[in-house]
Amino acid sequence: MPAEYAYSQLEHWLLQELSNQRWVPGDRLPSVRQLCHEKNLSKATVLHAFQRLEASGKIEARPRSGYFVSHPSVTPSTAQPLQQVTPPFPAPVNVSDLFSDIMQRGAAFDLLPRDSQHQEQSTPGIEILNRSIGRALRQLQGATHQHYDEPAGYWPLRQQLALRYQKDGCSLSADDFCITSGCQHALFLALRACCNKGDLVAVESPGFYGVLQLLEQLELQVLEIPASPVTGMDLDWLESAAQQWPIRACVITPSFATPTGAAMPVERQKKLLTLAETLDFTLIEDDIYRDLAFYERRTPLKALDQQGRVILCGSFSKSLSRDLRLGWIHAGRWQSRVVQLKLVTQLASSRFVQQGLAAYLEDGHYDRHLRQRCAALQQHSEQLMSALQQLWPDKLHFSRPQGGLCLWAEWQQPLNTLKLYQQALQAGLVITPGPLFSASGQFGQALRLSFTHPCRGRRYQALENLKQLLQSA
Repeated sequence: MPAEYAYSQLEHWLLQELSNQRWVPGDRLPSVRQLCHEKNLSKATVLHAFQRLEASGKIEARPRSGYFVSHPSVTPSTAQPLQQVTPPFPAPVNVSDLFSDIMQRGAAFDLLPRDSQHQEQSTPGIEILNRSIGRALRQLQGATHQHYDEPAGYWPLRQQLALRYQKDGCSLSADDFCITSGCQHALFLALRACCNKGDLVAVESPGFYGVLQLLEQLELQVLEIPASPVTGMDLDWLESAAQQWPIRACVITPSFATPTGAAMPVERQKKLLTLAETLDFTLIEDDIYRDLAFYERRTPLKALDQQGRVILCGSFSKSLSRDLRLGWIHAGRWQSRVVQLKLVTQLASSRFVQQGLAAYLEDGHYDRHLRQRCAALQQHSEQLMSALQQLWPDKLHFSRPQGGLCLWAEWQQPLNTLKLYQQALQAGLVITPGPLFSASGQFGQALRLSFTHPCRGRRYQALENLKQLLQSA
C-alpha cells in the first residue's frame, strides 16, 4: 500500500478491532509509541489515524493520558453538526451589518477582545520579525523611500514564497506571484479577475463571511454548498448544482476552513479538480490556514492543479500577525489582469515591510515560529474542547479540527445566536453567530469559537458566562 495511505490502513485495522470488541468503551488504546513500534509506522501516520477516528466519534483524546474508546452516552461533542436543510440555489448576497460591528470591536477571533489587563506576551518569533522589519527600514538608502515598489511586489519576497510552495509540491516561480494587502485583498483580486457582475460563485456553507462580503460588493450571485466539519465541501452537491447552473468560480479552503476547521482529504481534492475541469469553472484556493497544522503538513490544492484551474491566495496574517497586512496571489492565466487590478486598488505594497519579511523567511525564523505557534494552538484547542465538554456535556456538538484557529459549535436546543449577540455584549462578550457564515441566514444554533488564546482564567470564565446566557435564552 502506498505510504500516503498507511494511516488509512491503520484506521481500518483499529476499526476492525473495535468492531470485534478488543477494546470496549472506556478502554485505553495502545499508545502512539507502541503502535509505531508494532506497525513500523511513523508518529505522524499513527496520529493521523487516531485523529480521524476521534473526528468520527469512535475514540477520544484525554490530555496526558492517551486515546480511549468513546462512551456513546457521553460523546455528543464528536458528532457532526446538523446538516444544512436549505438546498443550494443561486441568490444575491446581503451580508449582515454584524460583520462590521464585530470587526470594529477587534473580536473576530476572541470572546474577550482588547482585554488589556490580560494580554499575552509577544513571542520570540514576532520580536525577531519586528527587528527584521526595523532593520530593513534603517537600511533604506538615498531616495529609495521616494519610489513605489514594482506592481507585483518585492521580488526576493516572491522568491521566498515560490521556494516554500516548491517544497510543498508546487511548480511555481517567483515571477507568477503578486504581493497583496492580505488574503482578503487577494480573494478580491481573484474574483474580479475571473468573474463578471452577476456571475455565480459556489462557496462552502458554513463558510467564510469575508468571502460573502466580497461577493456582495462585486454584485456576484452566491451558491451555498453544504460542507462537512471534517472533510469540507460536499462534492456531490457541488456536482449536481454545477450541472444545473453555470458556476463561474468556486471559493474553497481545503486546509482548516473557517468556521469549522475542516480539512479536505487529497482524494476529494482530486475529485474537486476533476469537477472544475469537466464543468469548466475556476477554483479560488484560500490557503491562509494551511501553515497552522498541528500534526502533518498538508499540501495545497494548487499542487494537484494540472490545467491552471486554481488561483492561489494566502497571507501571513493568521500565522504571524494580523498587523502584517501582506498576502499573495498566484493567478496563472489571470496574472496580468491581477497585477493591473492591484495597481488600481493598492498601487504598491510597503517596500521595507516586504524586505524585512523576506529576510525573516530566508533566515529560517518563520519555520521556527510556526513550530512554537502550532504547538501552542494545539494546546489551546485541547483546553477549549475540554472546557466545552465540561460545560455542555450533553447539549453541544463541536468540530475537532487538526489545525487552524477555530472550531464550530452547535447547540442541540432552540437558539438564536443572532439575538443573543446584544445580550452577550452587555455581559462583556463578543460572540460570532452562526448565521454570519451563511448568505441565507442558516445555523442560528451555532457559534464559531476561537482557540487563538489559552482557554483559562478570564476566557474560561467567559465561557461560563456564555453558558448562563444560553440557559436564559
